[in-house]
Order: sequence, then C-alpha cells, then structure tokens
Amino acid sequence: MRIWVDADACPKVIKEILFRAADRLQIQTTLVANKLLYCPPSQFIRALQVPAGFDVADNKIVQLCETGDLVITADIPLAAEVIAKGGHVLDPRGEFYTRDTIRERLSMRNFMDTLRSSGVETGGPPSLSQSDRQAFANQLDRFLAKND
Repeated sequence: MRIWVDADACPKVIKEILFRAADRLQIQTTLVANKLLYCPPSQFIRALQVPAGFDVADNKIVQLCETGDLVITADIPLAAEVIAKGGHVLDPRGEFYTRDTIRERLSMRNFMDTLRSSGVETGGPPSLSQSDRQAFANQLDRFLAKND
C-alpha cells in the first residue's frame, strides 16, 4: 500500500502528520502537486511535480494509485475516481469517503457548483480546526493499523 497526497491544497499540518506516519511505519508516501513542494529527507517520502493545468495532479494520482492505496484529498471528483479504482480516500478533516458517501458528496458538490455559477455566494469551508487535525490523525492511525 502507498499513500498519495493531493498536495496543492493539503494543509501543512496534515502533511506533517503524514510525514511522521510514513517514516514511523515505513510507507511510501508521495505528494503530487503542480508546484515544487518541501519534503523532509526520508526514503519513504517524495514529491512529484506535475505540469500546471486543470486537474493535472488529480489525473496523475488516479493514473498511479492502485487498489488498496490511500489517497489524501478534499477533491470530491478525485475521491470518486480513486474509490471506483479500488482505493481508499481520507479527507484532511478526517472523513473517509466510501462508495456510498461519495455519491452524496458528488451530488452536493454539483448542486453547490450550480448555485455558484448562477451568482449565489456559498462561502468556503471553515478553517481547519484542532479537532479536524485530531480526527485526521486518529482516522489515519486506525486505517494504517488495519492495513499493516
């Protein structure tokens, strides 16, 4: 199993949690982004820079991930593709997406897109809280312990 991180929008604190887990459990972890990213010196952590462009990093993650891999992303369409491919998806707030929940998330995302395109101000997600960070760390630990 490998961990793939949709790293362009992934909060720094979440990446730090992932770096510690990758080294502690010796799990190959790859940050995929269209900009150069910091990676600590580790044989288990690497950054993969892809060309700039709409969904280029997402498409690379879908191409490279395999059944059983874990993808860290808040991007709902990317999550849906990874799940369809047999991967697991954890968002930075500690929520696992499943085949059942991703359909609902896609519907809500599409609805919100429609609202935004018609001029309705929908606002963005709230800032990542300490409880979000803790939920992410706990879910990641549980998942990795089951798949060890």
